[in-house]
Amino acid sequence: MTSAPPPPPGSWQQPPVQPTPPWQQPPVQPEAPAPPPAPPARGRPRIVDALIEIVTTVALAVILYLVIQTFIVQTFRVEQQSMMTTLHPDQHLLIDKLTPRWDDYSRGDIIVFKAPGRYSADGTPFIKRVIGVAGDRVEVKEDGAWIDGIRLVEPYVDGYPTQPEGKESSWEVGPGELFVMGDHRDASVDSRSFGVIRVDDVIGRALIRFWPPNTLGIVQTPTYPELEADAAP
Repeated sequence: MTSAPPPPPGSWQQPPVQPTPPWQQPPVQPEAPAPPPAPPARGRPRIVDALIEIVTTVALAVILYLVIQTFIVQTFRVEQQSMMTTLHPDQHLLIDKLTPRWDDYSRGDIIVFKAPGRYSADGTPFIKRVIGVAGDRVEVKEDGAWIDGIRLVEPYVDGYPTQPEGKESSWEVGPGELFVMGDHRDASVDSRSFGVIRVDDVIGRALIRFWPPNTLGIVQTPTYPELEADAAP
C-alpha cells in the first residue's frame, strides 16, 4: 500500500487564511449614473408636416377625380329640351364611360356626344337616343322612324311626330357610326339634320339620373320586339 507523499517543507508552518469579517470589508462604491440622453435633433415644425399632409391628400383626391372623370363616369347636366319627356332641362345624370369599351352602344341607349362643329358653337355636348346602329338602313317617313323597312314602336316620343329635317329621309349607318334622334322630335337637332355620328365622338352612355332627388333612378334602355320578331327564323 502506497502512503501519501509528505507535505512540502514548511507548509505546516503557514497560518490558515481567515475570512475578513463583513464589518471590515471595504464599502461597495455605487455605480456612476448614466449620462442623460442627448436631446433629439430638431425637425420640421408641426405646421409644415400638417401642410404637407393636406397638400398630399388634395393632390391624391384630384388625381382620383380626374381618373374617374376620364375613364369611368362623368356627370352631365341636361341643358336642352330635345329629350323631353324622358329627360328635362336641369336634370343631372351620371354618364357611363367604362362599359362602352367592351359593350357596344345599342339601339335605344341615351348617349352624350360631341356635336358636329357648326351645331354647337360653344362646344356643349348633345344628348340623344340611338336609333340606328351599324348595318341599319334608317328611314324617317309617315311620322315615324323605320329600320330596314320596319317601323319602330317608340312610346318615349310621347306623341311627337317624326319628320325629316331636310331633303334627306333615308340614311345608311356604316361601321363605327350611329344614327341618333331626340325624343322630343319637334325640338331636336339630330341626325336628321347632321347625319350619322361617329362612335369615337361619343362621350358615354346615360346611366343614372340623380338630380333632382325625386327623379333618382336608372336610365332605362327600351327593347324593340318588332325588330326581334322580324329577325327570327
